[in-house]
Amino acid sequence: IYEYQGCQAAQDLLRGQDGETLLTANDQSSLNVRGHLFERFFSLHHVTNVASNGEHLNRECSLFTDDCRYVIVGSAVYVPEEPPPYFFEVYRNNESVTPNPRSPLEDYSLHIIDLHTGRLSDTRSFKCDKIILSHNQGLYLYRNILAVLSVQQQTIHVFQITPEGTFLDVRTIGRFCYEDDLLTLSAVYTEAQAESQSGFPRLYTDKTINSLKHRLLVYLWRRAEQDGSATAKRRFFQFFDQLRRLRMWKMQLLDEHHLFIKYTSEDVVTLRVTDPSQPSFFVVYNMVSTEVLAVFENTSDQLLELFENFCDLFRNATLHSQAVQFPCSASSNNYARQVQRRFKDTIVNAKYGGHTEAVRRLLGQLPISAQSYSSSPYLDLSLFSYDDKWVSVMERPKT
Repeated sequence: IYEYQGCQAAQDLLRGQDGETLLTANDQSSLNVRGHLFERFFSLHHVTNVASNGEHLNRECSLFTDDCRYVIVGSAVYVPEEPPPYFFEVYRNNESVTPNPRSPLEDYSLHIIDLHTGRLSDTRSFKCDKIILSHNQGLYLYRNILAVLSVQQQTIHVFQITPEGTFLDVRTIGRFCYEDDLLTLSAVYTEAQAESQSGFPRLYTDKTINSLKHRLLVYLWRRAEQDGSATAKRRFFQFFDQLRRLRMWKMQLLDEHHLFIKYTSEDVVTLRVTDPSQPSFFVVYNMVSTEVLAVFENTSDQLLELFENFCDLFRNATLHSQAVQFPCSASSNNYARQVQRRFKDTIVNAKYGGHTEAVRRLLGQLPISAQSYSSSPYLDLSLFSYDDKWVSVMERPKT
């Protein structure tokens, strides 16, 4: 754990250097500058041992709390093939996906580290699971609420990060939406009674639709009813089986109460096929009222309009900054809007392109990973001009 010393920390080293860049010269002066630059800019404070049991930290997974007191990092280790895990440990409910060599199962751990003391504050483990740690795709931190998407078990775990730096269970969304749903179900369903008493239930054979998927289907059915035409209802029945087979792939928190979830086919979720050519749905879900508020296809002009006009609300790049904010997105900056329009026009006019393909490509950015965008003024196109080839889609320097 290092502390940044500021841009002026190496001014004495660079005082005698000519030009704006430090060339790769082999003279003693240049070697001396390059050999001491890092220690001038960064001061070592703590060294913390985090991962254990053979787990490896994912270097692209880190989330910082708003007060900059804690950082959440993730580690993983592949599940050994011998002995194989129990069947009902891999398939814990009837929405669980089938793993394959492209998407192998792993044991995951999320760790909270106190940056002030270097102490490992808390750890939460997920065994025999699939959570996408890279670029924070499988976890999202909004203020003190952390959401973790288990792709394998099709479950969203919601935690609160306490001021002491520990995980506090809030809710688990998937098979049930309310924490007391099992108690309600067991009152009328004998198998649920046995489940509440046994420690290893066999839920993969459950015939009922899980609660979150049921709310999605109910929303689509009510929308078909509101349409008032027989065609809308026939289309619902026509695609009912495909809708039931949809699986959660990505998600983000829009605020403390609302989740933005991307559903697609199991082949995409398990990486058997690539995503862009496949249909998908975006769902806005209220965790408190357990209501599905909106559903959009990945070719929705309405969702694209919302994304273009309120892009900063999806990014959450300047969530609690008390200083001057420098958002630079298509919804707040004319230069960024021009860049996006050029990108959109390129797809529209390309071979095998068109308006629908452009909408699909632009909405492919959603949901946006947590803390993947920077509010740095150096990336504000109204203040600075730079080669956008050196900045990735997530405004992260390319390696």
